Amino acid sequence: MASLDIVTIGDELLLGLTIDTNGAFLARELAHMGVAVGRRTSVGDSANDIVQVVGDALDRSGAVITTGGLGPTADDLTKPAIAGIFGRELYFDEAQWERLRELWRSRGRKGEPPEANKQQVMLPRGCTVLVNRHGSAPGIFLEDDRGRWVAMLPGVPREMRGLWAEELAPLVRQRLPAGTTPIRSITVRTTGIAESALPERLGDAARGIGSLSLAYLPGQEGVDLRLTSHTIPASDVDAALRAGADVLRIRVGTPVYAEGSMDLAEAVLVLCRKAGITLAVAESCTGGLLGARITAVPGSSDVFLGGAITYANDAKVAMVGVPTEMLARVGAVSREVAEAMARGARERLGASIGIGITGVAGPGGGSPEKPVGLVWVSVDAGGEPVSIGGQMIGDRQEIRFRATQTALDIVRRRLESGAGT
Repeated sequence: MASLDIVTIGDELLLGLTIDTNGAFLARELAHMGVAVGRRTSVGDSANDIVQVVGDALDRSGAVITTGGLGPTADDLTKPAIAGIFGRELYFDEAQWERLRELWRSRGRKGEPPEANKQQVMLPRGCTVLVNRHGSAPGIFLEDDRGRWVAMLPGVPREMRGLWAEELAPLVRQRLPAGTTPIRSITVRTTGIAESALPERLGDAARGIGSLSLAYLPGQEGVDLRLTSHTIPASDVDAALRAGADVLRIRVGTPVYAEGSMDLAEAVLVLCRKAGITLAVAESCTGGLLGARITAVPGSSDVFLGGAITYANDAKVAMVGVPTEMLARVGAVSREVAEAMARGARERLGASIGIGITGVAGPGGGSPEKPVGLVWVSVDAGGEPVSIGGQMIGDRQEIRFRATQTALDIVRRRLESGAGT
């Protein structure tokens, strides 16, 4: 089994109502095992479409994992469709029905499960049942006499992940060829540098380092650099990835803020803890987004003292002490007001560092002098504040996010330089 296909099932995926996180999760888990995913396909709740897509995938790779379509309603068609591919009939599994009844009672529900739930324990003959300890729908592993197989998992992410770890992953490992090499990667995260500027900094590492391939992944927070190994033995891959990441860090320099999945807010909090720094914020156009990003990180209360959403001018005056005269003279969207907001947040909350953000997020409210996208960010640590202003490109949400990213990055760079307070 050099590769397999993933098929995610449900009309909600094709309508864009649900993002396919199941396929992404399975692809990552399989890569750690050394199994490449040949194709990821989404298909609607149509028996004919399921048969065609899963049948083609089975012919191509010989191994398929599906998610979704195992529920108790009329549009849950995965089992009969795939059972038909294997020429198997469905039967009522008494043991699984009893397990479902116990689950029903354990959740404090009275009486018997609805008749519709019996559909969930109609299973293909000859299958291996993947016991679902997290929900009502059992998973199914179906294999033919040529060694081709399909594993059917529920579409609910929590249930799917539990079934993968407890039931399906061991079956997949048993079928791996001897000497399978894991597909492993490491991600180096950057911010404040354009994707087009990175190759020049990386030099001869721009296309990869040794046998490690390099991918450039631009996103909301910046550009991630991902090094991937497809061929290095398991005993050596961690050291090779570590060495490669160190090369990227040295070549790129200051724009690197973290590795792995750590976001900029968490990276800033780590630096603040090491330096004994506390933060306070005063936000206008971002409307609390900076505080939300910081407090989304568990344990942020030992660094983040609080913040003020000073959307109206009167709030800027009352909550963080922006002078009325200043607002009348230069307007709310200005360097001076951002600096006064940062200073007021720091002083009134007793923080080491105060952050002020003011701007025009749009889509309306701009003027020739102060167009939509104009944002001022200031960071005040008690001395000369660091202030950055300019026009940010994007829609309202993008401008607001970029403003918070700029604020966090100013703090990060200050702390990494050793400036502290």
